[in-house]
Amino acid sequence: MAKEKKPGKKPNIFKRIGNYFRDIIGEIKKIVWPTPKSTFKNTGIVLIAMLVVGVIIFAVDSGLHYLFSLVMKLA
Repeated sequence: MAKEKKPGKKPNIFKRIGNYFRDIIGEIKKIVWPTPKSTFKNTGIVLIAMLVVGVIIFAVDSGLHYLFSLVMKLA
């Protein structure tokens, strides 16, 4: 039969720490790491996306700068 826990009594601290680390190891074993090929592919996608966003921000900034300079010449 299973032991009945006494109300109000906490489990042993060392047992709790051991269970914690056992749970961590179990979760780490569940991780599926990407292959080097997929990592390289994803890195390329991120770099291309950064380049595209950078060009868009540069274009918007240049356009706003040009419009601002036109407004300042008129004022």
